[in-house]
Amino acid sequence: MQKARRGTRLPSSRNSERLSLTSSRKGVRVNPQKNARVTGVLFLITFIASIPALILYGPVLNNPNYIVGAGADTRIYWGAFLEVILAIAGIGTAVALFPIVKRQNEGFALGYVSARVVESTIIIVVGIISVLSVVTLRQYLAGAAGANAASLETVGTSLVAVKDWTFLFDPGFCAGIGNGIVVGYLMYSSRLVPRYLAVLGLVGGPVAVASATATLFGLYEQVCVWAAIAIIPEFLWELSFGIWLTVRGFNPSAVARLEDESQ
Repeated sequence: MQKARRGTRLPSSRNSERLSLTSSRKGVRVNPQKNARVTGVLFLITFIASIPALILYGPVLNNPNYIVGAGADTRIYWGAFLEVILAIAGIGTAVALFPIVKRQNEGFALGYVSARVVESTIIIVVGIISVLSVVTLRQYLAGAAGANAASLETVGTSLVAVKDWTFLFDPGFCAGIGNGIVVGYLMYSSRLVPRYLAVLGLVGGPVAVASATATLFGLYEQVCVWAAIAIIPEFLWELSFGIWLTVRGFNPSAVARLEDESQ
């Protein structure tokens, strides 16, 4: 042992595993590049699930008479199923990112997990339940003897309004704050991805929140040209972030710096 200390330097396990982050309390080793790619794939899944789900919901969202009509229930069920996948993928992005970004700022990392949990388990799920409730009422009450069509239409419109409000708070406030501002800041400050990419989040997040606030206070409709333009930077940020992590992963030098600072 004395010879080893004075002579040739023994290989350092820290250097050979430089791109691993270890929890000091539990000794759990995390592969940052694996987490990066899992995060990227989950971000892309949120796109793959959310856009078709909105299209599939079309008959119930756009037809006030759906609850008393023939209905397209199977299509609605598929939309709900895709939104369940969306909710799971949303939480998954936060779980996969947390072990890495907590080394940069644990408070912001916890904030992102909280935002994703609220978005997925409360806002998205409430929207799913409201839409499925319209389907259930149509199936069991629309053709029943003595059913009041006008009352059913009122109830159906109210449930659709709940779904519309969840759609405002989900991509507007939750995604704008969580994915845009919080993740944008964490990526910009840590340099885990190129800063020019993170700037999209730092710009897109506040713009999305501002647009949602304008809609909330009636300055313009939820579905209009201004709202569509306002969401573009956030949309591009989340899409490019997912693609970058899936293809390239994290910046190795930034991961190494986080490892050094956590020692």
